[in-house]
Amino acid sequence: MTWRKDSALRDGLDEKMDLVGGYYDAGDNVKYSFPMAFTTTMLAWSVLEYGKDMGNDELPHALEAIRWSTDFLLKATNKQNVVIAMVGDPIADHNCWERPEDMDTPRTVYQVNETSPGSEVSAEIAAALAAASLALKSSDPVYSSSLLQRALQVFEFADKFRASYNNSCPAVCPFYCDFSGYQDELLWGAAWLHKATNDAQYWDYVKENINKIWTAGSLFGWDAKHAGINVLASQYVLNGEGSKDTIPFIPNADALVCAVLPDSPTKTEQFTPGGLLYQKGLMGNMQRPISLSFLLLTYGRYLESSKRTIQCGDNVYPSSKLIEFAKSQNERSASSNCAIVCVPDR
Repeated sequence: MTWRKDSALRDGLDEKMDLVGGYYDAGDNVKYSFPMAFTTTMLAWSVLEYGKDMGNDELPHALEAIRWSTDFLLKATNKQNVVIAMVGDPIADHNCWERPEDMDTPRTVYQVNETSPGSEVSAEIAAALAAASLALKSSDPVYSSSLLQRALQVFEFADKFRASYNNSCPAVCPFYCDFSGYQDELLWGAAWLHKATNDAQYWDYVKENINKIWTAGSLFGWDAKHAGINVLASQYVLNGEGSKDTIPFIPNADALVCAVLPDSPTKTEQFTPGGLLYQKGLMGNMQRPISLSFLLLTYGRYLESSKRTIQCGDNVYPSSKLIEFAKSQNERSASSNCAIVCVPDR
């Protein structure tokens, strides 16, 4: 795009740091590490599950998008036990709507550290780096190894120095406050580290702490990782390696499906008249259908491989039902389907 130029090339300079790069949030010019890291985790998970389906034309773009973020996240965690949580001034930025090439608002750097920790942002970055290390392993094993080593280091910091970044870095509120607590991010980070390292200590960490958070529902997004933890862990359980640990991961993942499928007798999710998942009051209408359809599609593939079905009340669903549902949400999310999504039932 010839009309786009470089921006924010001095980010971090006042702090004697290089914080150039990464992603701005929405239409803002602020870089929030917490949602950026979650986006990176999900991009990496998508590549791990569906990279072969992306083809030679699109897979390199996905890997490039992941690396653009991880390059920044490495910079944001370059000092031991220090994590950059945000770059920019959200109040000033929101009061001055301008393109990034022309921004003249403060580029304040906000961090969490040993005396002012932030477990959720730190653990999510650890998850992102671990997931990305797997996604990039075949294309750049040296870079992949550096991502994993940093993930281990950042997770240790997140777990050892526990506190919410809401308190340590209040400037992130009300924009990206964490409302679900940091325990889910710690489990999410440990689950990804286990997947990346196959080190039993991380699996034990997840098993020993999973019941400390409420995980039987359908919470999943940049703030709440609950449902994602169960689906991610279910792969390890269903492929036989963790077969003795089906509880609570498989029942919780099954409960997610039963809460979402439209004809489930225990459905708790809401749908538009056209059949699109939605959550009242949630900023961004597509967050809910995209995130949950990804989980159901992925869990459906795991079930298909293990030849399992799911029972919701008296209804029994094959794996194909989950995959069919995920595809329907994708179709309804497309902009050309307003007639399907928006027109009420008559």
